[in-house]
Amino acid sequence: MRVLSRNLVWHLKNHVLRGAVLAGGGGGGSVRWQQTAPRVATGRSLVPNEPEGPKVVTSSIPGPVSQQKLQELAQFQESRAVQLFVDYERSLGNYLVDVDGNTLLDIFTQISSLPLGYSHPDLLNLLNDPMNIKAFINRPALGSFPGTDWPERLQNSLLQVAPTGLQHLCTMACGSCSNENAYKAIYIWYRTKERGGEINFTQEELESCMINQAPGCPSYSLLSFTGAFHGRTMGCLATTHSKAIHKMDIPSMDWPIAQFPQYKYPLEEHVRENQEEDRKSLEEVEDLIHKYKSMGKPVAGIVVEPIQSEGGDNHASPEFFQKLQQIGKRTGAALLIDEVQTGGGPTGKIWCHEHFDLPEAPDIVTFSKKMMTGGYFCKEEFRPPQGYRIYNTWMGDPSKVIMLEEVIRVINRDHLLENVMETGEVLMKGLRELQQQFPQHISAVRGRGTFIAFNGSESAKRDKIIGKLKMLGIIQGGCGESTLRLRPALIFQPHHAHIFLERLETVLSEI
Repeated sequence: MRVLSRNLVWHLKNHVLRGAVLAGGGGGGSVRWQQTAPRVATGRSLVPNEPEGPKVVTSSIPGPVSQQKLQELAQFQESRAVQLFVDYERSLGNYLVDVDGNTLLDIFTQISSLPLGYSHPDLLNLLNDPMNIKAFINRPALGSFPGTDWPERLQNSLLQVAPTGLQHLCTMACGSCSNENAYKAIYIWYRTKERGGEINFTQEELESCMINQAPGCPSYSLLSFTGAFHGRTMGCLATTHSKAIHKMDIPSMDWPIAQFPQYKYPLEEHVRENQEEDRKSLEEVEDLIHKYKSMGKPVAGIVVEPIQSEGGDNHASPEFFQKLQQIGKRTGAALLIDEVQTGGGPTGKIWCHEHFDLPEAPDIVTFSKKMMTGGYFCKEEFRPPQGYRIYNTWMGDPSKVIMLEEVIRVINRDHLLENVMETGEVLMKGLRELQQQFPQHISAVRGRGTFIAFNGSESAKRDKIIGKLKMLGIIQGGCGESTLRLRPALIFQPHHAHIFLERLETVLSEI
């Protein structure tokens, strides 16, 4: 327990108490992205001509134009998840403008997907290059017919920010298909190990796989956690456990599910309880792996988010992830870290797991959202030994990789990781003060960088806060049972944070 205590103290000091500036941990990636330029000016926007602040002009949101368009859409498409319709022509920087003319400070950013906000001028300028336009319109089937510049494009984009120790790559289109195919890579790796490296298949394997039977289709499993979200496709759904509506009526697999640590906050007041949460979860992980092996369903991989995003922004200590990796090594299970929502810089590092000081790289890291394209990085042994085993028509999209190349350049030029850490400090300090001022309404402020969350006292209170913030010109998201989450762009600055904090204080004082 001595090592656990030391790491949890590190977690306390650097993760929640300071919120954003996490200088420890990481490895090569963190050094590569260390910023040395002066701190970002707090009053000048990083995007020219960005609105000065929110402005609501309708008596309700969605306004009348949004409501009319929603009625039109509902005639032929399920649209009950639509919140409002956006005027993307007028949206800029950190501000979303809806079709009714409301200007809203967006700290949810298309469900954590916009690294540079709306209509960033450097991304718009990409269309001035005729070669880029051809990449947009021709959309090659990358698995079979990539363009001549594809290797160079990957070198200048994804491989520039590859997690330390992971120099092999597979591109995909979205987060779900990234995880889905990474799961397949784990199974192929596991079965190849069982064959002793033999890559030729028996006739029995070839025939049985076609009718979903062993030995061609072995009974492997993946271990995931309560509160997890890894996607809504069939394989991913078996590892998703955050909302019942995702899974209702859908057949799934009997795969092991361990309890993710449920920390109490403030962390410094609950050290022993949170250490016990780590211990219980890790013990259950190892027990389940042995149990499923005895059932004839060996666990080929452990799938985990560095911060459980849809499940309520649930955090765990660096020690937890270090021990989890050790369990995988002992039991022969791969470790997949799902960075679809946390990757791309919102925690102050390009990859959230860099905060955990793992002794070696995870086996696979999946990504999408702020990374513009989808896919996964992996160790060499997770590349299938035959072609066409991880394959689809598109294998991603070169236009998204072109945009990512520019995003990386802007991150460096404008010191956006430093901006994330500085703005995160402002947000965490302000939210802690509001938590002290309104303990009956909000609690459990937590986060890394600007990837921040806090809880409403109940789900209805959370929803009321989100609704009232919207009418004050702020778009914020919810997750879990009662969590409010912040997912701003990397260009979200301290002066934007102050606008949000002031409006949140107004809402809390009026509830």
